[in-house]
Amino acid sequence: MPNSSHRSKAGEHRAAAETQGKLPSVRAALLAIASLALPHASTLAAAADGGKVLVILSSANQLQLRDGKQYRTGFYLDELSLPLRKIIDAGFTPVFANPKGNAVDFDPVSNDKMFFGGSEQVRDENVKFVENIRELQHPRTLAEIAKEGTSGYVGIFIPGGHAPMEDLSHDKVLGGILASFHAAGRPTGVICHGPTALLSAVSDPEAFRKAIIANDFTATQKIAANWPYAGYRLTVFSSGEEHAIEGDGRQLGGSVLFYAADALAQAGAHVDRLAAWNVNVLEDRELVSGQQPFSSEAFGDVFVAKLKSSKSL
Repeated sequence: MPNSSHRSKAGEHRAAAETQGKLPSVRAALLAIASLALPHASTLAAAADGGKVLVILSSANQLQLRDGKQYRTGFYLDELSLPLRKIIDAGFTPVFANPKGNAVDFDPVSNDKMFFGGSEQVRDENVKFVENIRELQHPRTLAEIAKEGTSGYVGIFIPGGHAPMEDLSHDKVLGGILASFHAAGRPTGVICHGPTALLSAVSDPEAFRKAIIANDFTATQKIAANWPYAGYRLTVFSSGEEHAIEGDGRQLGGSVLFYAADALAQAGAHVDRLAAWNVNVLEDRELVSGQQPFSSEAFGDVFVAKLKSSKSL
């Protein structure tokens, strides 16, 4: 369904920012997530016959910040586990890949019950679910995937955490992989900082990254000419949400090199953001995007629906 949005009703699924720059807590509406019964992670290779979904993760565990600072990062726990559970339950088989083929782990900050409806039990189940996925210890490399081709995959999914800003956003191999999914109109799901991976599909992603960090918008516009996702409506972790966790004494302890929403807008996307910590999922052509971790549950539903509808065509 082109140009459609999936948002919470006014006052629902909204999280209020806490003081001292901490991440927000979730309102009561999100407590429904606590009723989830996550399956024990069995052998994923035997998951199903619905087709393979390529799950792209970052190889980075440190995010470079301004002034030489660093932030320990990884994927966000709920942004991988909640949509992944839905993908597997729907009969699809995930195949994991990242740039280096190295083991991946979640951002420690994401191991918090606030992202699971305030339920310690659901948080713990998600941790165990992810830790039991052996493939996360030895994912395939992007180069291997590119060499084999992507025609055997029905969709591609890129969860967030800040890590994609460190490597996926300017990985030219990934850019080619994404371009192949775009050309075929196959479902592409991205959430939180995951959408920055779409920037890898510009003509020169390394040069684009340098230009966006330097605020050289003339250069970014030239480099992003003919970007496959130009004109797409999408959402991403907003600059306001980023500001809320930046700075000394807050989550990041410093400032990011560039803002995801601004970079995607400079590349030519129509970036649609709600107020901080609201559930927001957008669907435009083959692309499904979610704004931040509190959108993970809704994002998973929309992305799986897109996989199913695409498979039936």
